Amino acid sequence: MTPATAAEQAARRSYGRLVAYLSARSRDVAGAQDALADAFEAALTRWPRDGIPANPDAWLLTVARRKTLDALRERRRGEEAAAWLEWLAALETAPEAHALPDRRLELMFACAHPAIDAAARAPLMLQAVLGFDAATIAAAFLVAPATMSQRLVRAKAKIRQAGIGLQVPARSELAERLGAVLSAIYAVYADAWTDAAGTDPRRRNLAEEAIWLARLVASLLPQEPEALGLLAQMLYSHARRAARRDADGVYVPLTEQDPALWEGRLIAEAEGLLHLASSHHRIGRYQLEAALQSAHVHGRRSGSVDWQAVENLYAALCELTGSPVAALNHAVALSRTAGAEAGLARLDALAAHAQLDDYQPYWAARAELLGQCGCLVEAGTACERAISLESDEAVRAFLRRRAAAWGPQ
Repeated sequence: MTPATAAEQAARRSYGRLVAYLSARSRDVAGAQDALADAFEAALTRWPRDGIPANPDAWLLTVARRKTLDALRERRRGEEAAAWLEWLAALETAPEAHALPDRRLELMFACAHPAIDAAARAPLMLQAVLGFDAATIAAAFLVAPATMSQRLVRAKAKIRQAGIGLQVPARSELAERLGAVLSAIYAVYADAWTDAAGTDPRRRNLAEEAIWLARLVASLLPQEPEALGLLAQMLYSHARRAARRDADGVYVPLTEQDPALWEGRLIAEAEGLLHLASSHHRIGRYQLEAALQSAHVHGRRSGSVDWQAVENLYAALCELTGSPVAALNHAVALSRTAGAEAGLARLDALAAHAQLDDYQPYWAARAELLGQCGCLVEAGTACERAISLESDEAVRAFLRRRAAAWGPQ
């Protein structure tokens, strides 16, 4: 293993855990990230010369801890000095990395503090806990990278200035924070889902990481139906990963997947979680999305998807969230129940949403419905737009085949 590979693996494995530990008392997420970045930079310089340490995580923690201590000593003067000496001593004698408590969930709830701008809470979790860069986070939330960078800087400054503690809040405070935590976990899994072939090293373990975090939240808050719903939604999706490509690596859409390739154990677990969530009689976004997954799973297994039920669920999701992405999926479902023209009209009504202009699924759906309506030239143009927005070569090849079918006749 090369030093660069060892550093990359340590980053994927322990980035969030180390940031959470370093910022637990300092309440300085940005400072912890800077210290850890310096530690990784030092690793790339020193490991090729000195060799890869036996415990890379502990090595990184030691270097980052020293950087953090130096920064804290510089900032803490006068009346604050005595209070921070105890913290400095505790940090200097911290356990080795393998013994560190996993405080990522606490960091996520801290990032969801009501004093932080609501639009920055979930993105901040993605950066602080999993090391996502601003551009990746911006793409996940359909905003400009510069805008996202500004939100993240302000949010980290707020944690430091307001002295926001790193802890899971009291149950009375959970409701206003849980949504942002679940949104961040959902975004992690969605990012991993885009790497169907598993070839991107950064994304390779993200799906399992997201499911692990969702399990942690659901076990901590078993009476919160949305936590159960999110875990169910991700398990339904994860059960289908092996069916998304055929033996030759060709992209297979959900409507053509072989249900025999789905992982029954995960589907059964998801079904149980969804049933448990629904027993609380507090419907939310993730329960609806899990119910949609369930409808598709049962439909593919039985050979007949209940598209009216799917359309109704998407309509409820649109009403609940106001999301243009939910509205896009509702348009596709509507085309199944009321015809392609009805679905296309629904898509036309979404054209004003700037968020969808660079969203590949919008153009792919538009191309499909235009083709069904006989508008072949327009369908081909929309499909080309979808191809230009897609990075997965297998999906690009699938869209090229569709574009060829809709080209000038």
